[in-house]
Amino acid sequence: MMRTLQLTFPLPSPGGEGPPCGVLAIGDFDGIHLGHQEVIGRAVERGRELALPAAIMTFHPHPRQVLGMDKYTRLLTPLPAKEKRLRELGVDTLCVVDFSKSFMCVTPEQFVEEMLIPLGVNTVFVGFDFTFGHRGAGTPDTLCELAAGRFAVEVVRPFHMDGQKVSSTLVREALLAGRVRQAAHLLGRPYHVTGTVVHGDGRGHSIGFPTANVEVREPYVVPANGVYAVQVEVRGQKKAGVMNLGVKPTFGSDLQEPVLEAHLFDFDDSVYGEEVRVEFIEYIRAERRFESVGELIEQIGRDAREARSLLTEENSAEML
Repeated sequence: MMRTLQLTFPLPSPGGEGPPCGVLAIGDFDGIHLGHQEVIGRAVERGRELALPAAIMTFHPHPRQVLGMDKYTRLLTPLPAKEKRLRELGVDTLCVVDFSKSFMCVTPEQFVEEMLIPLGVNTVFVGFDFTFGHRGAGTPDTLCELAAGRFAVEVVRPFHMDGQKVSSTLVREALLAGRVRQAAHLLGRPYHVTGTVVHGDGRGHSIGFPTANVEVREPYVVPANGVYAVQVEVRGQKKAGVMNLGVKPTFGSDLQEPVLEAHLFDFDDSVYGEEVRVEFIEYIRAERRFESVGELIEQIGRDAREARSLLTEENSAEML
């Protein structure tokens, strides 16, 4: 079972219990996309070869958030989601470093001597564009020099797909444009958010399309407003559905934040208060205002039929 360590700089000198982080991959790993998985997979594999624990060092909050970039208050993988995914990838230890304004001033030398050496690392894996220390002064070459033979450093080359370097920025851009299939391509899995089903205004029932209103409490990046074909995991089972993500303009709402309303096909159980996981499979159309409720009902019917068709094709493709 993976353990999680909360770390604050500087670390105390290593004790006598042996190295807690034998093989360590360092990075923010927001999204854990295919490029991240390459770095993580190499670290896990080397750990198994050396019979040492495979560890990940990540930072919380997001370094760019601390630098004042407000868009990074929302994440592709908030910490609980990141922990779950790393556990699935076979990581033994997750080291979560408190990224504070004081930590931003740590020099590359201090990072190595007062963070990596106390962790007892045998091998460190980083991406080709890894930087560390004050103002990003440290590079993979710097890390090799500062290691001074005390630990090995392996640099993982960029991961390209369709002629582009896979990155968290590219995933974010795809989601914010509604291109959830492209995001899934980069992540190696459908993008998802988790949330709790809460009571809504009851309009779905009144128009013949009951919905599960999903309140997302973790700071996820939310895709562009619109209608999506989705898979919703509820009570351990995946249910196909169609979701409207937006501010419900037909009803003249004054919502500031988008609401997630999922109509699940062939499912009418009450799931209020339960946690669900919403996977975004395909974008169907933009959210828009309708002149009448009747017009909206007709459009929802067309959306539901399209979503069923898309999800049937998706499931058939996965079975091949």
